[in-house]
Amino acid sequence: MDSNALKAFVTIVDQGSFSEAGETLHLTQPAISKRLAALENQLGTPLLERRHRQIRLTDAGARLLPHARRILDEVHNARLALQDGAGEVSGHLALIASHHIGLHHLPAWLQRLSREYPEVSLGLQFMDSEGAYDQMRKRTAELAFVTLSESMDQSFEVHVRWEDRMAFVVSPDHPLAQLDSPGLAELSRYDALLPEAGTATYRTVSRLFLDADLPLNLPMPTNYMETLKVMAGVGLGWSVLPVNMVDESLKVVPVPHRVSRFLGAIGLRGRTLSPQARALLGIAGEIR
Repeated sequence: MDSNALKAFVTIVDQGSFSEAGETLHLTQPAISKRLAALENQLGTPLLERRHRQIRLTDAGARLLPHARRILDEVHNARLALQDGAGEVSGHLALIASHHIGLHHLPAWLQRLSREYPEVSLGLQFMDSEGAYDQMRKRTAELAFVTLSESMDQSFEVHVRWEDRMAFVVSPDHPLAQLDSPGLAELSRYDALLPEAGTATYRTVSRLFLDADLPLNLPMPTNYMETLKVMAGVGLGWSVLPVNMVDESLKVVPVPHRVSRFLGAIGLRGRTLSPQARALLGIAGEIR
C-alpha cells in the first residue's frame, strides 16, 4: 500500500472532510480524492461513506484505520532512523501545550532550546489538556505538555513527569480569609471557582467533597487558570490553584487537605521521537 494514500485516508478521517484534509496535506481536494480512490481500488472495498456532508468509516475503513496509523508511524520511524546518524538537532518540532504550562513553564524551555539549537523551528498549539490528547491521537504534534490523566490510555507514553502542588485560595477580603482553620464544610457554603468537570483538578477536588458528603457549588467553571486566579482575586469565590501562581492578590486558605496534580510531556507509544523533541525533553527535565 502506498503511504501517501494511507496518509490521505487517515487525514480525511481525522479532519472530517476532504477539503480540510487537502489543506492539511497541501493538496487539492481532487488530489486527495484520487489518492483515496486508488487505495480503495487496490483493496477492493470502499473505506468511507459520504452522507449529508458527513464522512463515516465503513466496516472495512474502521478495520484499516489502526493498521494505517501504525504503518505511517513505522514510515516515520524509518525516516528518523536514517537521519539519526548525522547527529544533528534541526528541523521542525510540532508541540502542544496546555495554557498553564505554556505560560509558566514552556517559555524558559523554548528560550534555551532556541539558544542551543538555533536550527530547530517550532510549531506550537495551545489548548486544554483534554483537547491535547485528542490531537495527539491524530498525530498533529510530536509532544504534548499536559496535565496527566488517570484515565490516559496505553497509546500514550509519559516522557517527563512532575508534581504540581496546589493550594486553596481566596481574596484577602473573602469571609474565608478571616478563618483560622476552615474545613471543607466552611468552603461548601461559598461558590467554588474550578476547571470544568472531567479535568484532573476538578476530579481531585470534587472527590474530597464527595467523600465528605458536602455540596460543591460551581457556578462558573473555566479551564483557564489565569481566569480562575482573577475571579478568586476579586472575591467571586474560592479556588484551587498551583502554588507558583499565588501572589499578593490571593490568600491561601489552610484547609487540612493536600491537593496536587501531575504535569508531564506525552508522546505516542511506538512512535520514535526526533532529535529536537529529545533535546527539548532533556531541557524540560532539568528546568521546572
